Amino acid sequence: MPTELEELVEFLHHGNTQIRQIACENLVGFSTAQPSLFKRQQLLPVRDLKLLVRDYTPIAKNALTILINLSSDEEVLKILTEDDQFIETLLKKLTNIKEPNADEVAMLLANLVKSNQLEKLHSLKRKAPESVSTSENAIDQLMDCFVKGAEGGLNKNANFDYLSYVFADLAQSDKGRAYFTTRQKYDGVVPITKLTVFTEHKSDVRRKGVASTIKNVAFDVSSHHMLFAEDGANLLPYLLLPITGPEEFPDEESMSMLPDLQLLPPDKKRDSDMTIITTHLETLLLLTTTREGRDRMRAVQVYPIVRECHLNVEDEDVRESCDRLVQVIMRDEEDEGQKTDSELLKAQGQIEGGQPEDEDEKVTELF
Repeated sequence: MPTELEELVEFLHHGNTQIRQIACENLVGFSTAQPSLFKRQQLLPVRDLKLLVRDYTPIAKNALTILINLSSDEEVLKILTEDDQFIETLLKKLTNIKEPNADEVAMLLANLVKSNQLEKLHSLKRKAPESVSTSENAIDQLMDCFVKGAEGGLNKNANFDYLSYVFADLAQSDKGRAYFTTRQKYDGVVPITKLTVFTEHKSDVRRKGVASTIKNVAFDVSSHHMLFAEDGANLLPYLLLPITGPEEFPDEESMSMLPDLQLLPPDKKRDSDMTIITTHLETLLLLTTTREGRDRMRAVQVYPIVRECHLNVEDEDVRESCDRLVQVIMRDEEDEGQKTDSELLKAQGQIEGGQPEDEDEKVTELF
């Protein structure tokens, strides 16, 4: 005899809308408390939920929430990411400026991108959605949703912040890093430059995802010159401002700093999230892989900024990251000519084992 809960799961494919809605509402909590419930009959409940994503708005919202919670399971992740039609459904919803559940779709994509199957986003082409993007490339459409959609700028129901986690995971691969550092034909812009402006955004989620994306891109040593260049990504001020506080610097130090770092207001605050500060410091360490990077940081007085961060932030990870960075930018260059950039990058492998950052290894769960 099936239990009451098992019977409730079976109502997910009931022909009556109200019954489906009641079933969905009541199963949300069990998607975290008893996820095995949804793996019955060869994951039939998950297949039902994929269909319910296209149902009426309240049903679709609960179905998306349940899938977000279940997608940490490898079997569930596989059945979701291998279904091209389902991925198209999610992209269609995400790029619909009137979609009320767009943020739930973004959260689900942030979990699904943990699968290698979602690398297809780099090559996937689909009809360009009006009012969102002129590009037929899915990855460009996601980027345009993220940039234009901040704070409800595209869809009054969504902020698209969780797409930053999608980008962070995509940037773990060579193909992903190539995308973020290559000027795109449809708008003539290098994607990483669209993200840097959000390093001081008010959303913790957006700042954290962007910080991790930038860090993962920095593993590509060949792009470092462009990342430093003022006519390129001009990355340094976007990394340094979040780790800079209200401290005053002697004239001999401040006069050589980047213009954006000079004459900051007395109420200037560092990022409130210590993990974001740590990520930025680790990105700066990655950017010391080349001699050009180290010389640039010395020239613009990165050391005093890191010094004050170390003195004023009582967080062990932040202070440890400050120490590592200072050791590199303040060391002698005499004996290092024998090392290649890749060897130096390996030496900097104190950062996440020398591997790109899996954005929080985050699987979002909603209750």
